[in-house]
Amino acid sequence: MRKTFSFVALCFTVSAFAAEPFDDKFRQLDEVLPSANSYRTASGAPGAAYWQQRADYTIRATLDEAKRAITGSEQINYHNNSPDTLSYLWVQLDQNIYKKDSDARMMLTQPSREAWAKPRTPEDGYKFEGMRSILAGREFDGGYKIKTVSAGGQPLKYTINRTMMRIDLPTPLQPGQSFAFNIDWSYNINEQQVLGGRAGYEHFEDDKNDLFEIAQWYPRMAAYYDVMGWQHKQFLGSGEFTLEFGDYDVQLTVPADHVVASTGELQNPNDVLTATQRDRLAKARTATAPVVIVTQEEAEKAEKSVSTASKTWHFKAANVRDFAWASSRKFIWDAQGFKKDSTNVMAMSYYPKEGNPLWGKYSTQAIIHTIDQYNKYSFDYPYPTAISVNGPVGGMEYPMISFNGPRPAKDKKTGALTWSQQTKYGLIGVIIHEVGHNYYPMIINSDERQWTWMDEGLNTFVQYLAEQAWEDNYPSRRGEPRNIVDYMRSQNQVPIMTNSESLLQFGNNAYAKPATGLNILRETILGRDLFDYAFKEYARRWKFKRPTPADFFRTMEDASGTDLDWFWRGWFYTTDAVDISIDGISEYGVSTKDPEKEKAWKKAQKDAEPISISEQRNKALPKRLSEHPELKDFYNEHDEFTVTNKDRNTYAEAIEKLEPWEKKLLAQGKHLYLVDFSNLGGMVMPLILEVELKSGKKYIERIPAEVWRYSPKKITKLIVTDEPMVSLTQDPYWETADIDTSNNAWPRKVTQSRMELFKTERDRNNLMRDYNTPLKGKGDKSSKDSSSE
Repeated sequence: MRKTFSFVALCFTVSAFAAEPFDDKFRQLDEVLPSANSYRTASGAPGAAYWQQRADYTIRATLDEAKRAITGSEQINYHNNSPDTLSYLWVQLDQNIYKKDSDARMMLTQPSREAWAKPRTPEDGYKFEGMRSILAGREFDGGYKIKTVSAGGQPLKYTINRTMMRIDLPTPLQPGQSFAFNIDWSYNINEQQVLGGRAGYEHFEDDKNDLFEIAQWYPRMAAYYDVMGWQHKQFLGSGEFTLEFGDYDVQLTVPADHVVASTGELQNPNDVLTATQRDRLAKARTATAPVVIVTQEEAEKAEKSVSTASKTWHFKAANVRDFAWASSRKFIWDAQGFKKDSTNVMAMSYYPKEGNPLWGKYSTQAIIHTIDQYNKYSFDYPYPTAISVNGPVGGMEYPMISFNGPRPAKDKKTGALTWSQQTKYGLIGVIIHEVGHNYYPMIINSDERQWTWMDEGLNTFVQYLAEQAWEDNYPSRRGEPRNIVDYMRSQNQVPIMTNSESLLQFGNNAYAKPATGLNILRETILGRDLFDYAFKEYARRWKFKRPTPADFFRTMEDASGTDLDWFWRGWFYTTDAVDISIDGISEYGVSTKDPEKEKAWKKAQKDAEPISISEQRNKALPKRLSEHPELKDFYNEHDEFTVTNKDRNTYAEAIEKLEPWEKKLLAQGKHLYLVDFSNLGGMVMPLILEVELKSGKKYIERIPAEVWRYSPKKITKLIVTDEPMVSLTQDPYWETADIDTSNNAWPRKVTQSRMELFKTERDRNNLMRDYNTPLKGKGDKSSKDSSSE
């Protein structure tokens, strides 16, 4: 529809509708975020008085392979760097989650009775694995057996509260003081594929061997920091771990024929490695491809005999927040050094033969790729090793070591190893993700027990960037806005800013949505240069420190010079979705005041109107004027579109009064379109408009989200073109996760789909037929005949 502006009324502003109460989507976050102080500044950086605690560990542990148990003793040297006096310490006892009466086990709920009794599909029913886990958990003797807690040879009073232990200090620990104490403990290792969890053993029935992935295995100091005080929320399974940095000295005694992968650097290679293995490791340091340290042939040979002797592997790790390890005689081991800028790391993979050929081909390569890419967006990897282990845990991260699950499938009949595309990219993706966790949160040490998104979401975002640098069209599961649309449409949501244990749709909420939001922030809102600088500044500021959500939000705004409170509020604090609709368009032209042009335009508009049905039929009627032409006069030759001399004189007088710039503006001949937009989803977002002109030319016009500032539900935007516009598309590249693209175009586009036709299946539930169906392996005999034999 085309209309005209009078010249004096022409206005290039956004008009707004204010029919409903004002909902300020751009309200600042000051009322939500904690006040800045000397510990954490308003810019998002650590303050001048920032502090954090420290805990150093000396651990001696023995793996009893036959009993599948660990016995250990540790000394913790706790440093009180806070300004507070502490009368007690809290220690995490994560293994207590496997106790028969643990909160995690007791709080489990089940599908409804209807789902148990009448499952609509096999997926609705109860699975073998689920029932096995429940029953095994009722029998497994899990949790720590604490033998002693002492200091200086004297016992300490302690209280165990489920997965936490309070140690009462003999005298208060003053600021700047340290306290060393000892804990002796043991526990039984869970079978991971039965009881689940982030660690455990896997049994291989074919060769009667076990593979152990050991984590959350020693009593660990709970975190104490300025925002939370003691972080002693119970470990329920979803909220991960909040820990302090420290140095580790760890000796692990295992069967002599085991190979151990561990956090830290091996201190006694001469005691535990052969000369050949040490030589291969030396070559791997400068190799251009992975070097096999323990070959598959050597691992298969080790599988066939179980040593009764033992070896002690000694590792040290500096400035890490945790320590994990894996042990098995089944391990194949390959390694390759990677050195770039200040990074000098040995990338290593450990995997059983069941992981080949995928693991030998991709694992170590994926480690190096991860570090190379993550360094670009954060900081140079600072640790000496980075390890990927294949075992029962699908994906879990620790400093310098990660546990990753995907492996080929073995055909039960032929024994052939095959894998799907999903398995291949699942392996590459999970290694990138878990190795990437070294940056978030192993070094940028966020509180995982409180905010899952701060490690999983940020890491998933950088994982997406790294995956896209692996190959063209890498099938990333998370990061692309179009992949989050189904979740954003769903009803069963909570905001990202929800405590870890209360999250619904955990993967979508804590991984995919924050990663997608950061991708939108990078590509659509800030642009890559501004975003990458700010994101890297956040990593630099909080390297080896503990940031909170406020520190991230404030740093991104501070370093990019952009007010993003509207984005954090909408994307992180609400469940609003993006759904922007083009509601209508009106075309306007600027009146030239020239009567020759303007009356011709009006006549053309009139001629374009549809002829009424009555008028069409009246054409056939005989007319008196046709029979008596003498009745014609002036008005039969002229109408309201006739240009008169008065019109011409008025135009000449008006033009004479105009300034040169005003005459030029009249002559430009621009096409003006008023476009009405509605924000149906609630989440404000920039407008990305693809304009197509009559000549076929297309261009993108990007309008910042602030266009919604004064009217967050409905706005009207003026679009000016040099030639007629034939179509307009909002978000043409699907870059904002708009949940309904059917209202994104003018003219509306037809949505294409498929309708499936199904043949009617009569007599589906035929008990007589099913009863007499031949049993497999019984020839043609009926079930009745077979049962009587």
